[in-house]
Amino acid sequence: MSETINVTIRLDKNVKENAEKLFHDFGMNLSTAVNIFARQALREGKIPFEIYDPFYSEKNQARLARSIADAESGKITVHELLK
Repeated sequence: MSETINVTIRLDKNVKENAEKLFHDFGMNLSTAVNIFARQALREGKIPFEIYDPFYSEKNQARLARSIADAESGKITVHELLK
């Protein structure tokens, strides 16, 4: 068996608690989940999932463009946008 070491990480309390509940439902603890993540990242040579900001999603950007176009054409006013 390979040698193991302890690693300390900081997590938001709610994130930790919710993650522990989720991983428990999968039959594992947080340590096992972190190990799975690290091993998969090493296998793939990258973070094994997509990281993105939903603000920049195509759907949200299209909505923003429509809102800007409506405001510029006078269909809505800035005051209405802030409601």
